[in-house]
Amino acid sequence: MTTTVSVDATLFRQVFRRHAAGVAVVTTDAGRGAAGVTVTSLASLSAEPPLLSFSILATASAWPHLRDASTAVVHLLGAGDTELARTFATSGIERFGAPTRWRRLPTGEPVLEDAAAWLRVAIEHRHPAGGAHLVIGRVEEAGLAGHSSPLLYHDGGFHTL
Repeated sequence: MTTTVSVDATLFRQVFRRHAAGVAVVTTDAGRGAAGVTVTSLASLSAEPPLLSFSILATASAWPHLRDASTAVVHLLGAGDTELARTFATSGIERFGAPTRWRRLPTGEPVLEDAAAWLRVAIEHRHPAGGAHLVIGRVEEAGLAGHSSPLLYHDGGFHTL
């Protein structure tokens, strides 16, 4: 039997801790250097045209970069990428320093070398949503690395299948 109570921020977080989600890192450069953040809110919106969405807290250090950038790279993380996910989820550290392996695409965006796959997107919309922003991007380019099991976020931690 389930109980019903009004939903505050604490309960909302507790409920969503029971929802397993894929893990991605979003990187960009709005002219002030490479920036990035770990997200678990990635969703495919449309195959034709290819659109995706993710959310980012308005207080995230990467938000001003994503707010001002016209493009970004969404990296899908695999089972071996737990430390990469932690790095981009940690505030106040140099996320692009060693041991993070990255390079720039010919179009200038930072791309992580160890991601299972990546999608370069043109940012089409940014919508305020509570204390966050919903970002919608049109996929313009994609890359695949070797196949791996996914990295999942569940109950406050990273897990693999």
